[in-house]
Amino acid sequence: MRHAIGFVLGVLLTPGILYGAAWGYVQAGQSFDGTGQEITDRTRIYGAFALLAAVGLVMGVIIVARWASPLVSLVPALALLGLTAWFLIDPGNALDLPGRVPPSGDMDFGLRMLLGSGVFGMMGLALLMPAWAPRRWISGHGEDAADMNFYSAAGR
Repeated sequence: MRHAIGFVLGVLLTPGILYGAAWGYVQAGQSFDGTGQEITDRTRIYGAFALLAAVGLVMGVIIVARWASPLVSLVPALALLGLTAWFLIDPGNALDLPGRVPPSGDMDFGLRMLLGSGVFGMMGLALLMPAWAPRRWISGHGEDAADMNFYSAAGR
């Protein structure tokens, strides 16, 4: 049951991670002037950085949470790595995908830039790491009981 919930959670988190990172990237890029080296909209850049930090926090929790099924991180990892591989094989079609799925506009630009710059590949590799830990695939109930027996025996 834990892996079924992990799979569903992974499927739900995948677009959140993709769109959150893309929207934060676009908003941050629109809030400063690179040539003048100044921030033009402080409220927008603070919001963009807060969103990017939230995406990073969610990814960090997914990566380090021992209670979570590895499918929570494996599903987004495979999606991100699949998109990156598709981009490397056929960049034209891969970069056309954001225009075919909602929402459109500035979000498409962010998705294309993060895909083309390799950021999605980096995120995918980071999310793939927990799937390699064998302890994440088994239930933690027996482990907790063994730990409690050890601590109670050590306390005597």
